[in-house]
Amino acid sequence: MLRELASGERNISELAAPFKMSFASASKHVRVLEDARLVRRRIQGRTHVCRIDPARLAAADQWLRYYERFWTLKLDALDALLNAED
Repeated sequence: MLRELASGERNISELAAPFKMSFASASKHVRVLEDARLVRRRIQGRTHVCRIDPARLAAADQWLRYYERFWTLKLDALDALLNAED
């Protein structure tokens, strides 16, 4: 769903379609994304329109990048240690 929203706003039915899920199921998934503050929803009449919240995704990206660097350094050190014994 986040990938679909990356290219622009989508309504719940559009988000549900690729997954062959009901509106109710898709709406529950969107609720989880809203609770995580990754997605915002607005209601236009009977249509629920969703969009990504870029600020929250930027914070998640920053957090992931820290751990990517951390583990890359650790795994590189382990690789060097294992190769040094050859």
